[in-house]
Amino acid sequence: MSTTVGPTSASGTAEVPMEVSFEFFPPADAEMEATLWKSIERLAPLAPRFVSVTYGADGSTRERTHNVVTRIQGETPLIGAPHLTCVGASRGEILDIARSYWDQGVRHLVALRGDPPQGVTHYQAHPDGFAYAADLVAGLRGVADFDISVAAYPEVHPEAPSAQFDLDNLKRKIDAGASRAITQFFYYTDVFLRFRDRCAAAGINTPIVPGILPITRFPQVLRFAARCGATIPQWLKDRFNGLEDDPDTRRLIAASVAIDQVQALERQGVREFHFYTLNRAELTFAICHALGVRPIKQRAVA
Repeated sequence: MSTTVGPTSASGTAEVPMEVSFEFFPPADAEMEATLWKSIERLAPLAPRFVSVTYGADGSTRERTHNVVTRIQGETPLIGAPHLTCVGASRGEILDIARSYWDQGVRHLVALRGDPPQGVTHYQAHPDGFAYAADLVAGLRGVADFDISVAAYPEVHPEAPSAQFDLDNLKRKIDAGASRAITQFFYYTDVFLRFRDRCAAAGINTPIVPGILPITRFPQVLRFAARCGATIPQWLKDRFNGLEDDPDTRRLIAASVAIDQVQALERQGVREFHFYTLNRAELTFAICHALGVRPIKQRAVA
């Protein structure tokens, strides 16, 4: 998290400036590509710390991820942060990709174990690859001085045998050289706060950045939650109930839910957020506005 001194509060104490980052995924067709770049154009003036670009579960989007990051680096003022996973490639292949990114000026990476390919029920490490994200982080550290983000699970990774095992695994990733942990999305604020306390008690001193998923389509969120082990509160289901054919009201409810969530976290001292945009800008821009994150020109006027 940035330690730059920001504006002074009414009490006379210096405020830590708010930091945000955004996640995008590589588009599969021309229409989705147009939506992606329109969203990037809309969000770029907010000057995020970085923007990450996801990688297919089986490494299938490797080339498309590379193309998006290359364009971000070359055509925008943004800092691109490609995802790299352990799945589907040897150590040498992954490290060659990392070296290529470094040579292109990419300094940020998101290092993940990765999910099994579609149709495969259990993760199996590549016989010549990195077994887990901690191994990948250590390998990347041997290539260059990357700024590396890793994943964290406030409600425990669905494959972890226990919460303690999952926390120990996160600490291994941090000890291997990760700069920060970005959490899986969640909708219970207390879940994140308790997890943050457990991380601190375990000696994890790097930032734990909450991952925020604005709700564009509720059935989609339910599918995501089922895969990653996130809990969907009943009150949230009730709010979206009956809105299947009412997109305008859905957007209003989604904005209200997300703004309430980030403001509750802000009151607990959180000053950095990572947004899973799903390549859509509208909700993320509105939430950032509520946090006081403004386009650069507006900041200059202020």
